[in-house]
Amino acid sequence: MIRKILHILFLPCSEATLLMEKRNAQTISAKERRRLNLHIAICKWCKAYNEKMKLLDKIFRKTFSEKDTEINEVEIQDFKNKMLDKLNF
Repeated sequence: MIRKILHILFLPCSEATLLMEKRNAQTISAKERRRLNLHIAICKWCKAYNEKMKLLDKIFRKTFSEKDTEINEVEIQDFKNKMLDKLNF
């Protein structure tokens, strides 16, 4: 019961997942990081989502590092900007 109350008061799952995505696209503030870490500590679903995101990121980085494909920094930034626009940040 207390976990549910803390969960709702500090950060709902919908905001936590958005912060996780934002953290992958850019840096988040110290306050956002604290709130997110607290949420992940009490929410098993978001903790699992966070772990899956880390695993996927690791797989993507490994895949791109093994290929001889050069990634254009401008294209990466354009992609990040488009994602942030869609997330309304």
